Amino acid sequence: MPDPSYTTAETLLIEGPDAVAFAQSQFTVAVASIEPGEWRFGAWLDAQGRVRYLFHLARLAPDRLLLLLRGGHADAMKTELSRFVFRAKLSMHADNSQSLATADALPLHQTHTLDDVTRVGCGDHSLVLSSDANANTRWHSLQIAAGWPWLPEALLGTCLPPALSLHRLHAVSLDKGCYPGQEIVARLHYRGGNKRHLCRIGLSQPVASGALLEIDGDESSIQLLNATSTDRGAEAIALCHSGFACTDELVTATHDAQKVTVKRLETWPA
Repeated sequence: MPDPSYTTAETLLIEGPDAVAFAQSQFTVAVASIEPGEWRFGAWLDAQGRVRYLFHLARLAPDRLLLLLRGGHADAMKTELSRFVFRAKLSMHADNSQSLATADALPLHQTHTLDDVTRVGCGDHSLVLSSDANANTRWHSLQIAAGWPWLPEALLGTCLPPALSLHRLHAVSLDKGCYPGQEIVARLHYRGGNKRHLCRIGLSQPVASGALLEIDGDESSIQLLNATSTDRGAEAIALCHSGFACTDELVTATHDAQKVTVKRLETWPA
């Protein structure tokens, strides 16, 4: 059976005259520069610069934004985000009633909505949000190969943007004005200091998304984000320490008292 974490579309709709200005002030991406019919990666950070939520942000209309979460729950995000609305003229609606499935190719960053069905263009495929979609996770392996992370529940609010390679995904703006965590983002970008790197890894056996693989203690551990089974075992996007992120050697890790052979396949820039 498909993992429900990857077949349920958790979405947050933000609409109203102040929707774009509000999102611009809260999220890492330059929302005002997104044209209707387009989407970009974005994140909402805490004051320490850690990623609370990661999402696709689609501008469905000039004053209508749809966030498709890559981990976490939309109702929880709505509750947390509502504390910052104050007098802004907007409404928010959280929805987890739709399925998330793979659809035909659609150019990267395009989004189409027709008859309550929304498609998010991912280049060689698209994600379709629909109440009657046949849920499947074929998109999952395609996005692992592309280096698009998905955050397990336990890791919300723990990862810094460079560790998730958010600059590479154009999810972080350094010059659009203030937003929570912006000073930390700028400091890490210009001064460095990031200790964890986003990698694609091969595993000798299937391991669940969110698992922690131990290598000589916690400091050298490999934290899986999203993982998928393959004919050879599994592949995953993972947070890795600097030494592993540069090696081509096979590494033996431990998970639930079982030995797992791990090979780094690719490392993406911070």
